[in-house]
Amino acid sequence: MNEKIMFAKRLKLAMESAGYDIRPSTLEREFNLRYWGKPITFQAVRRWLRGDSIPNQDKLQLLAKWLCIDPHYLRYGEGSIHNVSKPFITFEASSNNEEHQILSLYRSLPIDQRKVVRKVLETFAKAYSFDKIDDI
Repeated sequence: MNEKIMFAKRLKLAMESAGYDIRPSTLEREFNLRYWGKPITFQAVRRWLRGDSIPNQDKLQLLAKWLCIDPHYLRYGEGSIHNVSKPFITFEASSNNEEHQILSLYRSLPIDQRKVVRKVLETFAKAYSFDKIDDI
């Protein structure tokens, strides 16, 4: 069977196993939320799911990390499907209303603006290192 079609089957299985709908719109949204390069188009992810194309290496690595599977397995079908055991990102539930409001505002932003907010936060985190937290 064609390697592109086999990749599409593994991608669909990984999405389903991770609890996502196997739809191009879902894949496009979830991928672009995590990818900091140029956003991928609906047509591109549709081609991945149909078995018309395979993403390049950086996109493949992100897919594997997001779906908690081995990138080699996702691309080639060899090895264990679940070599990556930890989720891509974990968050503690916040009991702070201010944090809930900030997170709600962040989630309401377009993807490009979310990226800007993230860069600003990363800059603050670098400038305000952990050893300075004790000074509060």
